Amino acid sequence: MTIDPIKALLEYVSYPSVSTDPAYHKGMEDARNFVVRQLSGLGFNVELIETQLHPIVLASRIGNPEWPHVMFYAHYDVQPADPLDLWETEPFKPEVRDGRLYGRGATDNKGPFIVQLTALARVLERDPDIPLNFTFLVEGEEEMGSPSFGEFLRKYKDRLKEADVLLVSDTGSASVDQLIITTALRGLVDLEIEVYGPKMDLHSGIYGGPVHNPIQALTEICASLHSADGRVNVDGFYDDVALPEEWEREELKKHPENDEDLKNFLGVSELYPPKGYTASESSKFAPTLEFNGIGGGYQGHGSKTIIPAKAFVKITCRLVANQTVEDIREKVTKAIESRVPKGVRVKVVQRDGGEPYLVIPPHRSNSPRQYPKMLERLFDITEESVRTIFGNSPLYLRSGGSIPIMGDIKKVTGLDPVMIGLFLGEDGLHAPNESFNLEMMERGISLYENILENLALI
Repeated sequence: MTIDPIKALLEYVSYPSVSTDPAYHKGMEDARNFVVRQLSGLGFNVELIETQLHPIVLASRIGNPEWPHVMFYAHYDVQPADPLDLWETEPFKPEVRDGRLYGRGATDNKGPFIVQLTALARVLERDPDIPLNFTFLVEGEEEMGSPSFGEFLRKYKDRLKEADVLLVSDTGSASVDQLIITTALRGLVDLEIEVYGPKMDLHSGIYGGPVHNPIQALTEICASLHSADGRVNVDGFYDDVALPEEWEREELKKHPENDEDLKNFLGVSELYPPKGYTASESSKFAPTLEFNGIGGGYQGHGSKTIIPAKAFVKITCRLVANQTVEDIREKVTKAIESRVPKGVRVKVVQRDGGEPYLVIPPHRSNSPRQYPKMLERLFDITEESVRTIFGNSPLYLRSGGSIPIMGDIKKVTGLDPVMIGLFLGEDGLHAPNESFNLEMMERGISLYENILENLALI
């Protein structure tokens, strides 16, 4: 089956597959059916694995069991498109302009899936009997934390263990000329603080003064969670942090982005890295504690002079290698509970998290002595393929983002992914006007073709 990647991506993006919102059930179903049709057309045996929420697509194309077995991971769900008024065109009516394809999910993760799919279609068209076995694992809950994935892994671990290597493209690169292979993903702790004061909203003129305002109490707690130097002010927060090796710092220095570029891109006058890290290092090597949303009291037009009965803040911590969700969740919760001002009470709501993940490429000072041969070959082949297609070597860098299931896959199957970055900073993933660079798409397709054809020579 021949695939036109732009036409395929235009169709795929048109399905509004927002996993977090039940109103998009039909869009989820349509996107999933698109994936099934495409893989079936390439001769895959496709199964829909039911979950409590959105089914997982598990598809295999198996020839000789002795051939190398390649597994691909992707996800068919996307982020909500809000705020809609900031989109130049409708998020689920994709269009091509100025070398980009615009639409929600174009770069995260529908474009990279089409890259993998098109590359495989081209390879199979040239050599239908290529000596490789293939599995595609395409889930529908990545953008909501993959709540069903753990149970899926437990049920299908023996089948997934049949794969020899895992290829993932859900990370970023520096530019269309400088590809990045991601070596680490940050973990995630998700909390919400609820602060309760009086049993009802109060008149701020009559009761302002004697009553501790829950919003004020909440902001006092929040302010205490960072020091003036930007570091997280929680006892033991940095105890287990895996510091970067010297080769990692040298790789980061090769990244073309500098502080001025970053400030201009973000539209900020100053950067604020924590003490001990440069701005570039802090987003790769440092753990964080961030406030993602805050609320309480009157939110309507004009004013309403009250002391609210309740206030809240949503917090996430990004973890780096050697930190654990359980340990950081406990330490942050303890710090919050120990800093509750008098006159209010606090409830800390703990949500699902994800462990950090780190893989050390071969031929490095800290590479494992017993390195899996197939993984070493995949890294070597990928590096050589990048040089062939992009004209230079890839950079091996940690990522500030999280794909919590990567650690779970490693734990259950023993597979370390090779994570090939196909989105760019200007692609706007999770933001209005998300787009996918079509030059990167075509280079990515050529790269995957090169990797697969060289794996077949093993």
